[in-house]
Amino acid sequence: MTRPRRRLAARGSLLAAAIVAQGFSAAIVSAQPPAPAQRMTFQEAITRAVDRNPSSAVAAAGIIRAEGLLVEARSAIRPQVNGFITTTTLNSGIEFAGQTVSPQNSVLANLDVRGPLLAAAQWARRTQAEDTRHVAELTESDAHRQIAFATADAYISIIASRRQVDSTVRARDVARAHFDLARELREGGTGSRLNELRAQQEFSSDDALVEAARLALYRAQEALGVLVVADGPVDAAEEPNFDLPPDVQMADAALMQFRTDLRLFSAEQQAAERVLRDSSKDYWPTVEAIFQPQTTYPKSLFLPQNRWQFLLQAQVPIFDSGERRGLKLERQAAFDISRANLGGALTRARSEVRTAREAVASAERAVVSTRAAADQAQQVVNITNISFRAGAATNIEVIDAERRARDADLSVGITEDVLRRARLELLTALGRFP
Repeated sequence: MTRPRRRLAARGSLLAAAIVAQGFSAAIVSAQPPAPAQRMTFQEAITRAVDRNPSSAVAAAGIIRAEGLLVEARSAIRPQVNGFITTTTLNSGIEFAGQTVSPQNSVLANLDVRGPLLAAAQWARRTQAEDTRHVAELTESDAHRQIAFATADAYISIIASRRQVDSTVRARDVARAHFDLARELREGGTGSRLNELRAQQEFSSDDALVEAARLALYRAQEALGVLVVADGPVDAAEEPNFDLPPDVQMADAALMQFRTDLRLFSAEQQAAERVLRDSSKDYWPTVEAIFQPQTTYPKSLFLPQNRWQFLLQAQVPIFDSGERRGLKLERQAAFDISRANLGGALTRARSEVRTAREAVASAERAVVSTRAAADQAQQVVNITNISFRAGAATNIEVIDAERRARDADLSVGITEDVLRRARLELLTALGRFP
């Protein structure tokens, strides 16, 4: 054997070994069973997601920050007490007629107690901080709403994926039965190899669809597990009911009452309006009372050892080169933005309600039609199978009927999922979920 042929033979051996190793690894991976899914009811999943999801922790931290800002704003209008101790050492002390005028070493201790008597701007900031805390609380509520909606969406996705798995499994079982029949007929001498291959091809296609549907189900379970902060996939233990409450209203007042996002935008507008309205208080003077007791050791000749002083200090803003005017313009812009956000959110909310109502009505009609189509397709399959056994139908007709029945079953699952999502979206648009 020449050297090039030896090299080709060696490369072929290595390639064959690599293919075998790859196939062995793939077999090991495919043989590993998926992680068992923990089952949860719908309410358990919603409650756990709201309590444990990181977005809830972030929103809760926002409330703590707003509370800290409120404490800071309150401290600015309350009395402040500070103590000071000063030690002084001179190169030499000074005496006069046997009395110490300036001791070489002395200690001065005093307190500074002050509080505002008139501080309109600081008082306004305290109220503004309270508005900020209220906005943070509404932000947390809206974050909970978003988490609950995402969890509900993942939950019903699991139900839809399970429906698809069931439909594809039924279609595969029917295709397998038809394949077994075609093989028996061929072995008995009344069928053909072509009919058997057609039936086998349909069975293989349905088997691949089953694997794809099961993978989609597992991914949906993993998505729900991430939302509820679980260490593995989470499965849906029940089918949720999204019936509307009997007292539901579509008016703007009802939307503003129940929708957390609209309440949040409204609170932000009110807070921005208050800040803008309080801009005039930046021109008000501030008056502060100051009380300062002092003690000195050792006693000096010209100063008493213990003394105090009381001051009233007023600050009147006269000229600031346009700083307060610039702040007012910023506050006006913030108010305009918040008002536009509220108007846009209210318009979107009305549109969401109308769209969700129409989606529910359309999905209900579609479910009735697809269920009837699925029942009719199954009847066609049964009749075609009977005809095929009797020799009155061809193998192609049987396969076509099975495909149509499978597609009809999948359509039922899809339309039921659309209806379930539409009802969830309508409840969310009305502010009645969670």
